[in-house]
Amino acid sequence: MEKEVEQFKHFRPDDPSIKTKAMMQMIQQLQCDFERTIEGSGTGSINTNELSSGAKINRIFHERFPFEIVKMEFDEKELRREIAFAIRNIHGVRVGLFTPDKAFEAIVKRQISRMKEPSLKCIDLVIQELTNVVRQCTEKMSRFPRLREESERIITTHIRQREQLCKEQILLLNDIELAYANTNHEDFIGFANAQQSSESSNKTGRKLGNQVIRKGYMSIHNFGIMKGGARDYWFVLSSESLAWYKDEEEKDKKFMLVLDGLKLRDVESGFMSRKHTYALFYPEGRNVYKDYKQLELGCESQDDVDSWKASFLRAGVYPEKQASQNGEETSNESGTSMDPQLERQVETIRNLVDSYMKIVTKTTRDLVPKTVMHLMINNTKDFINSDLLASLYMCDTSSMMEESQEEAQKREEMLRMYHACKEALKIIGDVSMATVGTPIPPPVKDDWVNSATNRGPPSPGGPRRPAPSQVVAPPPTASRAPPPPPSNRPAPSIPNRFPPAPPGRLGPGGLPAPLIPSRPVQIPPLGGLQQRVTGAATQAATQAAGQAAISELKDAFGFN
Repeated sequence: MEKEVEQFKHFRPDDPSIKTKAMMQMIQQLQCDFERTIEGSGTGSINTNELSSGAKINRIFHERFPFEIVKMEFDEKELRREIAFAIRNIHGVRVGLFTPDKAFEAIVKRQISRMKEPSLKCIDLVIQELTNVVRQCTEKMSRFPRLREESERIITTHIRQREQLCKEQILLLNDIELAYANTNHEDFIGFANAQQSSESSNKTGRKLGNQVIRKGYMSIHNFGIMKGGARDYWFVLSSESLAWYKDEEEKDKKFMLVLDGLKLRDVESGFMSRKHTYALFYPEGRNVYKDYKQLELGCESQDDVDSWKASFLRAGVYPEKQASQNGEETSNESGTSMDPQLERQVETIRNLVDSYMKIVTKTTRDLVPKTVMHLMINNTKDFINSDLLASLYMCDTSSMMEESQEEAQKREEMLRMYHACKEALKIIGDVSMATVGTPIPPPVKDDWVNSATNRGPPSPGGPRRPAPSQVVAPPPTASRAPPPPPSNRPAPSIPNRFPPAPPGRLGPGGLPAPLIPSRPVQIPPLGGLQQRVTGAATQAATQAAGQAAISELKDAFGFN
């Protein structure tokens, strides 16, 4: 509590120096939190439950953005149809003997223009994450709502300004690619090698080796309710196959699926299902797994689905292409396939476009993250470190540093509890903790009772005298109070008359010597007699018995 109250001990809400100091501290904390969230940190508390915003942006750069590029890849039939139209339109009425390079440039520019959409989408995803970072970092400013609101507004406005500049730069990069097709690039196959490269690639296919690309848990949704419903398995994706096991120990293999010819497509989640699903299938309609035409896989979140899709892209499994709705496609395709020379030219242009688009895609995947990082993320971080405080001072600082009502009540409650605890500790310290004790009294000596009890029996016919402790006490005077309730113990018996003392055994004063009877009469205490009285008649009888007992004792001892 001392640590919590330290900042409130000398706090005065109307002190401008305290407000300025608090604002400086919060802005510095915001700068540190923003940089640590984006750049990562190996010290302090590390979140082990979810990805930080910096890690999510990294996933956007290297998984989501490449996946969006592959999704927009051209359809093979549609591309060949466009190439055939381009070649025919360039030749016109003439019969072309050579493959026109203008057709190559026209098709390449058309494909490069389609790269704008995934690049702009990458920027939008990064902006969304940056906005979440700012919102998370300003949560510590909740003590001053106006300051938090103004800080979020200034930073978000700056991000939106940089967004426009970044998108303009991405579009500029796309225009630069459109401006000039560098056919002398070292990775470009050229016209001479186009046909030869196509034949070799068709023969060899994908020969990457069985390299493991990704491992993780996914659920299979094909199984019906009678077969157990959706179950989680441990999947291992390699460059050639997809295998799943019972668990991560990879001992009990359930199935292994070859990836050749497989395609990806999205599937709507079933009723009462919270997982995001997608499916693997063969375009020609073959069974993928047992009697199932497709293998439906599910993940916990959409990010996991996108990550798995990007991993499948690395293995050569591409998304499903939308079927063309143009009814002329069949006739045009059949028309072009009748001309062998046109077919060779289309194949050559197709290989050239494929080779050059690999270069453009590689460049785009490299430059877009760099551009976004420079123009948006790093610039926003520099703005927070250098210009945010100046922008806040341009506003009304007095109104921004007004505490919220909840924070003021919290401070007052904490101070009141702190002072109450100090007062309690002071009172506890004044209490004397010394213990005062008295010695235990010595035990009562009852040796005379034991010696009298241990005596032998009296001689026959001798005088018998009761011990002093066994003398019956006189009954109490009658009380007018109602008698107490009776107990279960029986009333005491009336003692008999003592036998007369034999001659020659008189004590001093002519009185016989007292003898202890062999069986002492048990006389209950006074309180016991009172508890056993049940009514007025019983009480009178008890008094008469007591008087008779006293008279007998007087006669026995010679009292008047």
